[in-house]
Amino acid sequence: MRLRHGPAQRAGFRRWSPGLLVVPLAIIVAVTVVDINSPASIHLGPFLVAAPAITASFAGPGLTGAVGALAVAAQIIIGTLHGGLMTPNHQAQIAALLVISVLVTVFRYVQDRHQRRLSRVQSVAVAAQQVLMRPLPERIGPLRIAATYLAADAEALIGGDLYAVAPTPGATRLVVGDVRGKGLSAIGEAAVLIGAFQGSAYRNLSLPGIAAHLGNSVHWNTAHRTAGDPEPTESFVTAVVLDVHHDEPFLTMVNCGHPPPLLLREGKVRSLEVQEPALPLGIGAPSEGDYQVETFDFAPGDLLLLYTDGVIEARDATGAFYRLPDRVAACTERDPGALVARLRDDLLAYAGGTLGDDVALIALTRTDGPEPRADRP
Repeated sequence: MRLRHGPAQRAGFRRWSPGLLVVPLAIIVAVTVVDINSPASIHLGPFLVAAPAITASFAGPGLTGAVGALAVAAQIIIGTLHGGLMTPNHQAQIAALLVISVLVTVFRYVQDRHQRRLSRVQSVAVAAQQVLMRPLPERIGPLRIAATYLAADAEALIGGDLYAVAPTPGATRLVVGDVRGKGLSAIGEAAVLIGAFQGSAYRNLSLPGIAAHLGNSVHWNTAHRTAGDPEPTESFVTAVVLDVHHDEPFLTMVNCGHPPPLLLREGKVRSLEVQEPALPLGIGAPSEGDYQVETFDFAPGDLLLLYTDGVIEARDATGAFYRLPDRVAACTERDPGALVARLRDDLLAYAGGTLGDDVALIALTRTDGPEPRADRP
């Protein structure tokens, strides 16, 4: 699983090139030499404030304060050699430079402290996401799998989109879902659904059975919220639950109001539309009879792409939606990892780096196994 944003680096150990330090030091030297050799009526000392200001943009408070002290020392040298320290003009310049250098250093310290706190919060968020959505294995039986997750909130790292995988006899079962809404409520619903999915893996439920189990879990969670919960009481999850069979070239699927998966075969993209989509999970208390299983060919060499609606609802600067089928058809990658990485980068570039909704992308392919039968519809 790839994340768009990693934890922030600790402020005191941010990576920056030592060559950047040449810039503020060169400013101090240049301003000092030019000012000393200029007429007494010309005062270039105020330009020294640029040195600590530039240093604060790439270094920590310690180095910023040191450069600020050098700038003040340079201003004192200028005053000594260029009219005397006791002149009101030089005293004002020294005082102003000292105050600004201190303020810049303090602001740099405050920002670094904030970044350290943010780093700790992001570290917890990463751990929470890895607990919620365990990284998918790169290979399960004849299947190769790759996934990526993009949170709409760059600082949150996690959201209401979800995916999970579980083994079943002779098949790999996957669920991909999108919780209504955002924030803590959506994350909580995602945790409930993933927990229900993983906890039921050992029961070997049928696809309608697992769909009903997930729907009842979401419904029960919504119905038993506390009265003081400030989040909306209505909640549902669009989801696709499918079994990819290991020894047969097909997959079976139940779609609960979710965007249909895409199948890439020989450069052509097919949308796996079901004839009888079910209601999203959490709407009412469903039973197995509410879900219809449908079958689709999935042969060796095929690529299956599962996604959430944050992908197809992304817009460019003109407001045009991201046309996922066309983008998939244009991709030359046939490896799941390469395809997911390509779509991830393409989506971010298309949306200008800002997404309006969480995004999950999962690609899988069958590397070996029987060919599809000619009589399969």
